Amino acid sequence: MKKKVWIWLLSIIGLLVIIAALIYYFMVKPNEDFGDEFFEEGMVVQRISEQSLGESILVTGQVIPEEEQKVFLDPENGEVFEYLVEENQKVTVDEPLFKYDSSKIDAEYNKAVRARDLTSNRLSLEQKEVADMGKRITDMKKKIGGEDGYTQEDVIMLEKEKVQSQMAIENTKDELSSAQESINELSEVKKSMTVVSKIEGTVVKVNKNIEPSETGSSMPVIHIISSEPFKVIGTMSEFDTVKIQPNQAVVIRPKVFKDREWNGVVESISQFPEGEGEMDEYGGGGGNVTMYPFKVAITDDTSELRQGFHVSLEVNISGDGTILAVPHMALTYDEEGQEIVYVLVEEKLEKRVVQTGEMNDEFVGIVEGVADGELIVINPNESMHDGMEVTSYDEVE
Repeated sequence: MKKKVWIWLLSIIGLLVIIAALIYYFMVKPNEDFGDEFFEEGMVVQRISEQSLGESILVTGQVIPEEEQKVFLDPENGEVFEYLVEENQKVTVDEPLFKYDSSKIDAEYNKAVRARDLTSNRLSLEQKEVADMGKRITDMKKKIGGEDGYTQEDVIMLEKEKVQSQMAIENTKDELSSAQESINELSEVKKSMTVVSKIEGTVVKVNKNIEPSETGSSMPVIHIISSEPFKVIGTMSEFDTVKIQPNQAVVIRPKVFKDREWNGVVESISQFPEGEGEMDEYGGGGGNVTMYPFKVAITDDTSELRQGFHVSLEVNISGDGTILAVPHMALTYDEEGQEIVYVLVEEKLEKRVVQTGEMNDEFVGIVEGVADGELIVINPNESMHDGMEVTSYDEVE
């Protein structure tokens, strides 16, 4: 019995010895045997170059046309008689879109024209009659006391008749003027029965199923967008309005396209707020932030974009200057708390104390301490030191 116990004890002790040996071989011994060379195997370097580190602000927006025309049915004009365009059709300014039923207006217009013409004819007859009276008065004056027996009283009576006829002419002229005004008004109404395009563009919607009602419809019967390049509209917070100015460069990234960009410029920022919203990143706990509308002009070809696309916009607010820069992970600190980088020079590391400048999400600008084209270690670790020899490394672009 005791023999079996000793066998078990020896087996357990032997197993523990084997485990300890494995731990030493795989975890402790490599650090002792390889030292600096252990870390050299994974060293990665990159050549220092100039980078654009302009500060940028991210906002969102939506693609819209430069102009658009939405045509609603006018209940006073009655029913649509004929549609003259189809969806996706190109139209020009003043091109007819559709016609209302104008039969009643046409009848009124024709009636008004006939009445005007009758009044005009009556005016011509009255004017001719007055002219004839003038001739008769002249003849009668020559024959007063003669064989025809005309007297001064006859002349006076005819002159009175002439005055009355002239007054009638003035009334007829007023009637004619009123008749022409009615015709002009009806002509405008008749013209409005044909609805035309106010912009040059493309018909994106023709809704023939909308019925006219007394209150009108909330949906357009025809929708046209202009042929001009698309733009982007959106809102930005009050904090961004003090940094973003017109004509600043914008990179536009539609959400429907991966890895594609369009260039643009800030066109305008409204001086008046659109509304208020809660934004935790500014309020620290959800305070109210005023939002202001803005518009961005797209300078690249917009033929592949569509109205309504949602986009993210990166607004460059610090110009186009460049500076020597290194990736963030290339920076580390020495025992004195100074920012340093390791530069590979003739297969040895040089510790450089650097002065940093502006930065973005990927790079840090180096104002002093490195030169353009030098190889810098981008994955430093605690084992590296000044003067350390390097036998192998990987260089990345």
